[in-house]
Amino acid sequence: MNRSAGQTLEKAGAENFPVAPFFLPAAWRDDLMAVYGFARLVDDAGDGDLADPAATAALLGIEERPPATPSAQPGPPAPPEVAFRLALLDGLEHDLDRAFETALHPSGADRPRHPLLRALVPLVDRHGLTPEPFRRLIEANRVDQTTARYATYDDLVGYCTLSADPVGRLVLAIAGVSTPERTELSDAVCTALQVVEHLQDVAEDLHRGRIYLPTEDLQRFGVTEADLAAPSADGAVRELIAFEVERARTLLDRGAPLVGTVRGRLRLLLAGFTAGGYAALAAIEDAGYDVLARQAKPDKRRLAAKAAAIFAKGR
Repeated sequence: MNRSAGQTLEKAGAENFPVAPFFLPAAWRDDLMAVYGFARLVDDAGDGDLADPAATAALLGIEERPPATPSAQPGPPAPPEVAFRLALLDGLEHDLDRAFETALHPSGADRPRHPLLRALVPLVDRHGLTPEPFRRLIEANRVDQTTARYATYDDLVGYCTLSADPVGRLVLAIAGVSTPERTELSDAVCTALQVVEHLQDVAEDLHRGRIYLPTEDLQRFGVTEADLAAPSADGAVRELIAFEVERARTLLDRGAPLVGTVRGRLRLLLAGFTAGGYAALAAIEDAGYDVLARQAKPDKRRLAAKAAAIFAKGR
């Protein structure tokens, strides 16, 4: 694995929940890290956060090169940067096609070029995976290049069906426990976790020119974009964030019974995912709903205690 791919995987430790914890069988850990590596790579390509974008483009056979002098100013990227990111995402989707073709026809296929895509090949046959959830993650990042505001909460949830729900579905597929009922519960948890991440990252997202707080909610609470750019949250912003926190908690509550539908180490893993969301919400509450002054990060002891409670109760 090259240095850039290794740096991508190193980001797993900064997530709100354990990506591939030690208590899982080694094969599961490897498979989950492969899925995480793909998702992180696609996100980094879409956000302009790749360690070496030019090298990644060359590896994927992309003719476009990153702008020689990318803008250091806050706000949305300039058109040349957007074009380059979209080219990267197209290149990653072509490499995804190679990964599935290699899994189906090992002897005659053109192997994927990126090491994090090659890591997916063994998973496809072993777990009967389909390209759809991977394509959705790529499409979410395409949306990020063209959509920076969401008019309604339903619009935001629609985005989460691309950016978050596929990950949960892949976890269920790897564990071999996918059912329509579990998928519905998993989607609720994953959408909630995505909303929570947006709440933690309001200031960072605004710096990138994006606002994931629904416009209808901004208007309801009388919050302007200038208010979100302030060094700390005023009363209206705090009320808005408190409202969104309760909305995310309701989604988590709806999906948390997923934990009780499985047993053993998978149950512990799903308890950890769900607890990560609750702990992040608690961190936002502890910060007085001021998500502008600093990023609210979950306390690890609280996360562990919540995971234990969810594991025991099954929700």
